[in-house]
Amino acid sequence: MDFDFTEEQIMARDTARKFAKEECEPTIDEDEKEHKFRPDRVRMMAELGFFGSVIKEEYGGTEMGHLAASIMAEEVASVHASWGLPFNMQMNGPAYTVQRFGNEEQKKRYVEKFVSGEYFGCFALTEANTGSDVSSMKTTATETDDGWVLNGSKTWISQGHVADYGLVYAYTDKDKGNKGMSAFIVDFKNTPGLTTVPIEEKFGLFCAPTSEMFFEDAKIPKDALMGARGAGFKICMTMLDTTRLSCAARAVGVAGACIDASVEYAKERIQFGKPISSFQMIQEQIAVMYAEHEASKLLVYRAAANKDKYPDKRLTHETSVAKYFAAESAVHCANTAMKILGSYGYSNEYPVGRYLRDAKSFQVVEGTSNIQKVIIARHAFA
Repeated sequence: MDFDFTEEQIMARDTARKFAKEECEPTIDEDEKEHKFRPDRVRMMAELGFFGSVIKEEYGGTEMGHLAASIMAEEVASVHASWGLPFNMQMNGPAYTVQRFGNEEQKKRYVEKFVSGEYFGCFALTEANTGSDVSSMKTTATETDDGWVLNGSKTWISQGHVADYGLVYAYTDKDKGNKGMSAFIVDFKNTPGLTTVPIEEKFGLFCAPTSEMFFEDAKIPKDALMGARGAGFKICMTMLDTTRLSCAARAVGVAGACIDASVEYAKERIQFGKPISSFQMIQEQIAVMYAEHEASKLLVYRAAANKDKYPDKRLTHETSVAKYFAAESAVHCANTAMKILGSYGYSNEYPVGRYLRDAKSFQVVEGTSNIQKVIIARHAFA
């Protein structure tokens, strides 16, 4: 399958590349040291149209598609992976999911504001004892005469404490299992009983805010329910098909950065009177990195192109293959880059340590690598 990008996709790619180089790269050292999140940068991304690719024009989108969105996420993550997260927190998570499952009033009220950056978004799924096993969540939503009451907690929620609105998944009928889970659009700034707390210490993605949240008799209105009561699990799984794809694209970006850093260093580093790029061991390592990276790109681009081609079709298998392989490749490339750079790889003077810290997240978020393998195996044995 060939991917000859359209003029529009090339323009999107070049815009993302320029943004990452001119806006993100100059402040990386400062931002990483301070774990600094820059709200104005998210709004700038919105102004450049980064969050509209999979959104209809009537809701403020550009309709460029999943492939364009993946290309842009890849470009941004290749410079600073933390700034790839807003693609999911603004577009692939809240905006796209509300567009697909919300009623017309909800679409008009929320989607364009996520796309424009007027609202910061998130989605709250993970709990302390709920990760890969989504159905084991404990958070509940109890219906009352005039609304719903949320009780429970969520953790590792990207953009949670900076979000204005976001999606919360909770059980409305626990005894019905997966069919008893529902999805809600929640006001994170003005809901009594809802508390968000930043998670300050993380291994990587230092500039992407992460949070815990607690619901203690948190009252939300009747119209916060998105989709039918009991449709939350289906909505969640459909959302993950899209957010996983973006995660895979960001992994491709980080892996590419690892290759570039390794090649540049190998050309400059002199040992035994010659650049280490002339040594077959170094060439073998970079060759493997390169091959894996090319395969990852093709898997991600194929999944994205097919999502554009078949917008109403679930492409869970293709997405899981892309996400699994790209995440593993990113970590392998980062590990190999650390070896090639030796002591300098261990130093913050070079970026490969950051690449490794950030790459490890791709094996965990939006479904672990083990869960992706379960999905892939299930398809293989079907």
